[in-house]
Amino acid sequence: MDERDMPPCFILVDREGRWFHKGAEMIKRDIVRLFYEHIEVDSLGRYVVRLGKESCYLDVEDTPFVIQRVRFENNGDIQNFRIFLSDDTEEVLDPETLFVGEENVLYCTVKQGRFSARFHRPAYYQLAEFIREENGEFHLPLNGMKHFIRHKSGE
Repeated sequence: MDERDMPPCFILVDREGRWFHKGAEMIKRDIVRLFYEHIEVDSLGRYVVRLGKESCYLDVEDTPFVIQRVRFENNGDIQNFRIFLSDDTEEVLDPETLFVGEENVLYCTVKQGRFSARFHRPAYYQLAEFIREENGEFHLPLNGMKHFIRHKSGE
């Protein structure tokens, strides 16, 4: 099947990371997690769920992955930020991937750089406590380094 002929899933992922099927919120977390585990980006740039031989594309308002909260971890010599994602997983933030998109929303990449993730407002405020400004630029100081936050336009 040509990717252009792929059917829609009739699933919307809103800006907050909530999933809706035909307008009704999907509340069964095991089903939502199953879909998250099978998300890909196709050659047309769409978010696609592939389960076995079946594929369909999602309607996504921004990104399917949303960072719900952030926790600073100080393990002696190494400091990092643990991010908690809308798919009920967690990972260590790669500060080099932080960027500001449209409407001054903060993002980073997740899942080994395969996806962008939007910071939910509470998570943004948790990280913003650590962000510093220097000569009009913002950075996240971590382990003796300054990780500057890039600006991306058109994303």
